[in-house]
Amino acid sequence: MIIGCALCMELIDATAVMTALPQMASDFAAPSVRMNLVVSLYMLATAVFVPVSGWAADRFGPKRLFQLAIVLFILASLACAASTSLLQLCLARILQGAAGAMMVPVGQVLLLRWSPRQDLLRNLSYLTIPALVGPMIGPPLGGVLVTFASWHWIFLINVPIGVLGLLLVQRHVPAFAGVVGERLDWRGFVFSGVGLGAMVFGFEALGHRLLPLPWVFALLVAGGLSAALYIWHARRCARPLLDLSLLRIPSFAVSFWGGNLMRLGTASGPFLLVLLFQLCFGFSALVAGLLTLAGGAGAFLMKLLAVRVVRRFGMRRTLVVNALFTGLSFMGCALFDADTPYWVIVLVLFGGAIIRSLQFSTLGGLTYADVPAQLSSRASSLQAMTVQLSMSLSVGLAATLLGGLMSLRGHERLEASDVAWVIVLCGLMCMASGLLFRRLSPDAGRDVYGPAL
Repeated sequence: MIIGCALCMELIDATAVMTALPQMASDFAAPSVRMNLVVSLYMLATAVFVPVSGWAADRFGPKRLFQLAIVLFILASLACAASTSLLQLCLARILQGAAGAMMVPVGQVLLLRWSPRQDLLRNLSYLTIPALVGPMIGPPLGGVLVTFASWHWIFLINVPIGVLGLLLVQRHVPAFAGVVGERLDWRGFVFSGVGLGAMVFGFEALGHRLLPLPWVFALLVAGGLSAALYIWHARRCARPLLDLSLLRIPSFAVSFWGGNLMRLGTASGPFLLVLLFQLCFGFSALVAGLLTLAGGAGAFLMKLLAVRVVRRFGMRRTLVVNALFTGLSFMGCALFDADTPYWVIVLVLFGGAIIRSLQFSTLGGLTYADVPAQLSSRASSLQAMTVQLSMSLSVGLAATLLGGLMSLRGHERLEASDVAWVIVLCGLMCMASGLLFRRLSPDAGRDVYGPAL
């Protein structure tokens, strides 16, 4: 829970800033369109430094690196709050993104090394709470702070949370020694950093229309070429930065491909719901944010039950059946209209969050079920990298589908039916992931959740 709270701080900060962009633009006398850089540069820095986190955890020890990441995150937050220009804020956000890139995978490494094998699913299910709750709490919290204080408090609130986290980590989190002489794969770092950074920034630019389309396609092509060069390099390197040989482990490969397809369908949910609630239905930012809090409550509730469900039905059956339910629950949001009662919206979002929480909790256990302990840091880096990429791709893909539908249907302004069709397509992607989960053996991951009930 200590590690989870640190991750939650990073995720809340990443999403809460969205509601403060108009006030920042006013204070800095900057065009509103440029304020998306505050978000995009953070994502870019995170993407570039995620691959190196596994090497750094092995070299310096995960506890020491985790503490350093929290310190850097606090300092970067203070720099963000003290910024007097858009340039200063962007530079501070780059540092903050780099620190955040270390916190997520390194926190997982600590848990993987500490947790007994039979309790891994239960412990990982609690660690994934922030991934679901943080993005839901962020927007309404940001709206409250901006409305009743100022945008500076979105960053200042990290200081006491971070200091408390440092004290708790020092007292309760065990230390694991680093490996002296572990060399960094510099060529792999360049290829993966350029490839991942270009693709993440390209998808962000596509989703938020930050750049003209030719520049976006140039970024995506450059990212694809760098990724291809990394794959070529990794096959010839004895200790690659991102170990693609992990995909030879059947359970890891299924969770890798199936999980990323699931995220492609679900990660655009907050983006699509904001468009639906605010632009199509005319809800205020605060009302739209508060409605999404129902998802946070649902996610937490399922964490208390996930292990029991998996013990009863097994990982394979849980993932296959729940992929269908995830898609159907996501499609349910397409039925909303401006007259839908709030309690119905809350009920649908609450139920959908319960279903998604079960799916990602089970995936978390499956990912590391058969990964050897000595490769846990490499598996965590590879997983964090693909999560970052698939989530960025999801928003960019949703924005592209919206633009295509509007052009095809001759709509000059976004309409609720446009968003509804994209939600349906995303739901179908979630359901399609079940076909990949069918490849699992019936007893897959049994070691990480214990005997059946």
